Amino acid sequence: MWINILVGTLCLIGGVAIGFFIARKTMMNYLKKNPPINEQMLRVMMMQMGQNPSQKKINQMMKAMQKQTGK
Repeated sequence: MWINILVGTLCLIGGVAIGFFIARKTMMNYLKKNPPINEQMLRVMMMQMGQNPSQKKINQMMKAMQKQTGK
């Protein structure tokens, strides 16, 4: 009885650990293929919205986005 509980607990812990590393690897690959927004993307978006993007505006928006994401 106790052995079954111990084996079940160890399997659960092992599954959680393996799942964490698989999810981490998958997320890193996703971010490598689809990088977060950069200055060039921001400039194009602003031009599409009809705004004239100055470097000052670009820098302000990049800082605001980095502050929001916690970088």
